[in-house]
Amino acid sequence: MFQERNGLSFSDIALLHNAFIHSSYANESKSDSVRDNERLEFLGDSVLSVVISDWLYNNLSVNEGECTRIRSLVVSEDALHEVALKLGLDTLLLIGHGEEITGGRTKKAILADCTEALFAAVYLDMGFEAARKLILTCLLPLLESALENHYRKDYKTELQEYAQKRFKKVPVYTLTGSRGPEHDQTFYYTVSVNNRTYGPAEGHNRKDAEQNAARLALQEIGVSV
Repeated sequence: MFQERNGLSFSDIALLHNAFIHSSYANESKSDSVRDNERLEFLGDSVLSVVISDWLYNNLSVNEGECTRIRSLVVSEDALHEVALKLGLDTLLLIGHGEEITGGRTKKAILADCTEALFAAVYLDMGFEAARKLILTCLLPLLESALENHYRKDYKTELQEYAQKRFKKVPVYTLTGSRGPEHDQTFYYTVSVNNRTYGPAEGHNRKDAEQNAARLALQEIGVSV
């Protein structure tokens, strides 16, 4: 069903199965025949980077810095976690009991790693073009979103680059409060750069609040956003 839904046809189904095996599951199995997906994840990271870099090079006339910035948005842990959920990898992931009871199936890092492992498995079994097709199918919407936002989605990265270049320091984010019910909270964050504090800014999750605080800081500093 998973293969049919995503246009895949593995010759070596064991390779696909391997992409879903987290190290916690392999460790608990105590079997030499059960291997985790970390080697696949390592390879998948490189395949993903090549595919996205190739697309940016051939479709955009922007400088190296902007290509790097756009790529960082679509190969990030958050982006790959989003892809994993759309593909349903959280339901296919094999994790150990200990990891399961601590919410491992929902952890962004684990699901992002599984996504990269899947890309590598497709590359090894079906070739580069098949991997390229799957990656672009999954990530083109995020690429287009990044372009629509003029690559400025990641204000935290922009602020960090500015602070490191100007002051040789990194920004410090501080949660100053939250309000609302647990399922619909608003968070408030400030950010300090070179002993000056900006904010607070709000967001419906911690990440958005930090991004908004970074954007506010950039605006007050005078950096175009």
